[in-house]
Amino acid sequence: MIVFPNAKINLGLFVTSKRPDGYHNLETIFLPVKKMCDALEVINHSGNEDQFTTSGIIINGSKENNLVIKALNLFRQKRTIPPLQIHLHKKNPFGAGLGGGSSDAAFMLKLLNDQYNGGFSTDELEQMASELGADCPVFIQNKTVLAKGIGNLFENLNLNLSQHWLQIVVPNIKIPTAAAYKDIIPHQPRQPLNEMIRLPLEEWKNNIYNDFEVPVFKSYPKIRVIKETLYQNGAIYASMSGSGSSVYGIFKEKPKDDWTDSFTVHTEEIS
Repeated sequence: MIVFPNAKINLGLFVTSKRPDGYHNLETIFLPVKKMCDALEVINHSGNEDQFTTSGIIINGSKENNLVIKALNLFRQKRTIPPLQIHLHKKNPFGAGLGGGSSDAAFMLKLLNDQYNGGFSTDELEQMASELGADCPVFIQNKTVLAKGIGNLFENLNLNLSQHWLQIVVPNIKIPTAAAYKDIIPHQPRQPLNEMIRLPLEEWKNNIYNDFEVPVFKSYPKIRVIKETLYQNGAIYASMSGSGSSVYGIFKEKPKDDWTDSFTVHTEEIS
């Protein structure tokens, strides 16, 4: 079976408080980016052990620390799974605020549940995904939602951005999430995000923001320039996604792709 784990962007991101467990409570909107995908293939393996191979973007670290393998090991604690041959073709960059590794893990859980008749409900899969990482659960249902808590408490959202275009620009910069949080001062937004999102899209620029932009732009001014350039190129709204380093713009018409080769650029029409 082959699945295609997609990316996500954050529409607004407020860090509202620090929790006793060391995590932070957030308020954000997750928007799936359906055509920006990795590819994950899983078949039965004739040997006695799992085989895990990768292609595309080089994945550093041991196999055991890969979220796909962690998802498999977690699933195996609850269900019997035969030895597998797993191949991950990696296209979505790491450290970019696009949820690439989290999406791989969530799609692995869903694939195993479907392929091996795991019988887990959506809620149960989301709970399992939350054990793998804060961004993982949103990829189980993989739809636009308002998220709170550590990004794992979801509310359905009526948001229609169809007939608009999305352009994501990713510089060759990786920002560790822990480093991004270092200079964040938690606070409550002046207005709930689910109210701000009802404003006309042209008003988002002055109302909806990402708390990580101030410290990240200070350390990496190149990322701030990307956001400014998106606006110069006609974006109605532009923002950094997650804790960076990717920056996206929302456009009325398909934007030009005239960025330098040092950037990864993805453009798609929002469905």
